[in-house]
Amino acid sequence: MTTSAPETKIVNEWRVACDGGGALGHPRVWLQIAKDIGWVECKYCDCRFVHNEAADK
Repeated sequence: MTTSAPETKIVNEWRVACDGGGALGHPRVWLQIAKDIGWVECKYCDCRFVHNEAADK
């Protein structure tokens, strides 16, 4: 059995919300993207949110 890679989303905001999406999501959490790193991962679903300023790095 193989598992698929976590989803990556390019966003325009430095603070994003993640609820896992779909019917079987997870509790909504707010995530802050650090400007020096440019991305953050959700601790529930491992979805990675990348700010558009850091997407080309």
